[in-house]
This record gives sequence, C-alpha cells and structure tokens, in this order.
Amino acid sequence: MSTFEEEIIRHCSPTLAGIKTGNLFSYSFDDHDQLINQITNWNNTLNARGVYFERLKTNRNRVLLYVYRKNRLNRDLSCPKVERFLNKIGYPTGDLESCLAFLSERIHDSADFPHEIGLFLSYPFEDVEGFIQNEGKNCKHCGYWKVYCNANEKIKLFSKYKKCATKYYQCLLKGSSIIRLTVAA
Repeated sequence: MSTFEEEIIRHCSPTLAGIKTGNLFSYSFDDHDQLINQITNWNNTLNARGVYFERLKTNRNRVLLYVYRKNRLNRDLSCPKVERFLNKIGYPTGDLESCLAFLSERIHDSADFPHEIGLFLSYPFEDVEGFIQNEGKNCKHCGYWKVYCNANEKIKLFSKYKKCATKYYQCLLKGSSIIRLTVAA
C-alpha cells in the first residue's frame, strides 16, 4: 500500500463507497511526473466504476485533488436552484468539464476557497447558502461542513461518513485494494 492509496482511503472513502458525490484532499509529492502517472492510473482503473480524479490546484510540491462520482456530480449540479446559483457567479453550467475547469480557476484566483465548492462535495444547497449568508457564523452544528438546516439529520450523516472512513481504512490495512473497496456506479 502506498502513501497515496492511504490518503485516498483516509479522505475519500464515502465517495468510493458511493454515499457522497466527492471529496477533496491535499497531497505532497516529490516527483510531478510520478504524480501524473498515479492520477492517470487511478483514473484508468476507477473510471469504469464511476470514480474520477481531478487536479484542482498544483503548487511546487503539493496538489489539491478532487475525487468524485461523475454521475452524482452531474445530478447535483443540474438541480435548478444549484444551476441558477452557479450561473450567477459565472459557472458554465451544462458542461461538467467546463464547470470543473471554472472551479479550478476560482481556487487558483482566490486566497480563500470559493464557498460554492460545497456543492461539488454533497453539501446541501441550504447549508452552502447559509454559510455564505452568515459569513460562516451562527451555524447549528459543525462537522464535515457547517450546518444551517436539519442539524440532526446531518449529524447522522456525518456519523455515517466517519464509520465508512474507519471501516475502509481497516479494510485497507487488512489488505483490501482500493479497487475492491470502490462500489461500481
């Protein structure tokens, strides 16, 4: 098991399990070409199961990776209120690759994360909207994201994500492969 595989499991288990649209993680690397080969290999291996790897930002020796399920992301972003919201801030909705390229540009151009990134990570629209309107304050609960609506429901969901990550990590340590742990779309 490589460090890269371990990081994928630590940060992306809910996506691999098919219970979340996407996850982000930052990864340190020494060799850029080796990193590109790893990402290409994982895409070649997991795309057939509906999971994709996208580099959103690369610095000298660090990359921000977005691991996502394409079918779920298309569904999430085609929700009318999400589509209207993203259109208002300049996203070219209707084309997933263009949306991801625009998100990457926004990450590069901003000192802070663009708040709409939550929409790419299965955060409910109401919580993303609540975060923006409240400037990150006055949330009802803070877990994987700041919750502004239906806190009890989100607390249960956070518990599900945590159990998934713990179980997947245990399976990895016992020798299960990421391919075996990735639920097909």
